[in-house]
Order: sequence, then structure tokens, then C-alpha cells
Amino acid sequence: MLKKEFPKPTGEYAVGTFTYTVKDDREEVLKPGTMRSVAARVYYPVLKESAKGLRKTVALSDNMLKGFKHSFKVAPSFRKNPEANQSECYTNAERIPGMRFPLIMFNHGYNSYREGNSFLCIELASHGYVVISVAHSMEGMCTELDDGTAIFYDKSLSKKTYDPMLGAAWALYRLMKARGTDGELASRFDKTQNKYCRFLMGRLPEWVQDNQAALNYAKESLADLIDFEKGVGVTGHSMGGNTAYALCAGNPDFVCGINIDGALFGDYTDAVQTKPFMQISCRNNEYVVTRAYVRHTKLVYKVLFRNMQHVGFSDAKHMLPFKSMIGKLDPDTMHENLCRCHLEFFDAYLKRAKELPDLKSNDVMTVSVYPPDMQ
Repeated sequence: MLKKEFPKPTGEYAVGTFTYTVKDDREEVLKPGTMRSVAARVYYPVLKESAKGLRKTVALSDNMLKGFKHSFKVAPSFRKNPEANQSECYTNAERIPGMRFPLIMFNHGYNSYREGNSFLCIELASHGYVVISVAHSMEGMCTELDDGTAIFYDKSLSKKTYDPMLGAAWALYRLMKARGTDGELASRFDKTQNKYCRFLMGRLPEWVQDNQAALNYAKESLADLIDFEKGVGVTGHSMGGNTAYALCAGNPDFVCGINIDGALFGDYTDAVQTKPFMQISCRNNEYVVTRAYVRHTKLVYKVLFRNMQHVGFSDAKHMLPFKSMIGKLDPDTMHENLCRCHLEFFDAYLKRAKELPDLKSNDVMTVSVYPPDMQ
């Protein structure tokens, strides 16, 4: 069931969008003998006057709707209301001459899709950021390349994500209920993932390289739109949030990042987080993300959302009725608070418009701050 009204951007700018594909970037590990391509969507600020009279961008293409059916057997329907299948952005809208904006990279979750958090990306762009959302071929619901190719999720990968499936599910459930110090819980998570999640651990470096390919293109081709002087911010949902953590921990281009409810799969044995970071989680996942709170040299923010479930941190919150998947929190309330977390954080650490984020606990979320800790 589609919500009648989707969130509208609240910033001073309207939002333009276009896509690009980095073709044949490197060998495709998941399909030996082929090459990997990286598809990205750019959201960018435009003057509201220049968007007047333009048609809004289609939210879900025919290929994306096929991707929904391929992965989940069902897809949103727009037959009765075609106008509902529109994003609050405009394809190739006129750029603002002479203006450049800081860059935030975004990564979707496993078996999600490039536009899966479009409401958040559009909101950030309306407040003066360029957002590049990176698709991950074969591991996204549907990845659309600019030559018209559509790459659907490889269902065979689902059997590899947790092995054996039942043992992994039980072990991860026990982790959700475990108690201990942040360091103890992080150690327990590492033991569990090393036993059951080697495939996901191995995918993290590939997702990191996808971002580097998309970023290299932006540096070469979008320097007139993006201000790289202060570095790059990064955020993402689920596996995409894990990728954000890895990029901040290991890539000097990235100066700050946010992980939206992503378990930290990967080899972080020697990793030290040297960038300001924010870990956003629902209560169910509070104890499987504690790696974010140990071994860091800058402030780390812990934000726990009440009445939320994992899938609800994406656009699905406004599209699905299943409370067990998205949580009981009102979709607009979730969106408002998730966007506020991002804007306060990136305004402080990327734009550097303020010294610290102005974030406080409220009825929706609990905010804690961890000082630098090298233990």
C-alpha cells in the first residue's frame, strides 16, 4: 500500500538528478570472466525558479518494478495513480552557474536499490549538498546502467550470505539479546561473523571499490558541480552503512560518515576510526553494532530510534504496511528525525558551518556521544 503523500524537500533548493555509469571498472568477482560496472545517481541543488514547468523524474522505472517482483514477488502499483510514481526531483535540471556544493556518497542495503533512500538523498540535496547514490550490481534488487542494461539481484547469493543459514540466524539472534561492554560485544560479533558470514565479509572490499570508482568519475567529470576542498561525507543503510564505516576508517577522501542500522561485517581487526562518525540503529540491532563505539579518535554519536525496524529506515517506510518489517513509528516522523540527524552531522563535519551537531534525545530517538577512545 503506497502512502498518499511522500516527503517533500524542505531546503532552499529544488533538486536536479542525472545518472552515470563507470563501465568495466574491474573484473567481476561474482561472475568470473566478466567485468564490473558501477551505476550511480546524482542528486544536486538547483534554483527553484529553474525547476518550474519541468516534469518530475520517474521514481520507479519498469525495470525497477520488475526488480521488485523478481526479488519479492510483489511490486508497487501505479495504475490508478500514475502521478504517484514521481520523485521530488527533476532530470537534468539546469545547474546553478558558478556554484559548487560538498559531496555526500550514499550506499543502499543488500538487495535494496540505488533509489531506495531517495527521500533522504533529495532532502540533503535541497539543503545544499550533492549526493551520489552508488548501485552495487548483482547485489541490488535491480541495477540500471546507462546503456539500458538492467542487472537483477542474483538470488543464488542469498544462500551464501549466512552459512549455514539456521546456525547463523540463531547466533545473530543471540547477539541481539547479548549484554556486555561495547568491546566485549564487538568481539562476540567478530567471532560470529568469522564462523557464519565469511561471504558478506568478503563483499565489503568490493563495495568500497565501487565507491572509489564512482568517486574517481566525480573528481574527473563533476568538479564544476562538487566542492572537494573539505573532503567527502558518506552515509548508507544496512550493508551500505557498513560500507560508510569502512570508507571512513580506511580512505583519506572521506572525512565523516553515518551508518544507518548496518551490522559491521568485515575484517576490522586493526581498524581505528579516525573520522567523526554516527551510528543510527533500531533497538533490535543496538548490540550488534558496538564496533562503532570502540577504537576511535574523534567523537562518535549513537542514535537509537524507538519503535523502528531495520527496513523502515529506507523509503519502504512510506510504502509498506508491515509493521514487523518497518516498525510502528510514523513514517513522516521517522523521515524528519533521520534527516535532522544527517543535516546536523554533515553541516558540522562536512560543511563546517557549526562546531558541533545540535542533536538531543526526544520522544523518537535517544542520542549519546562517545568521546575519543583508543582502547
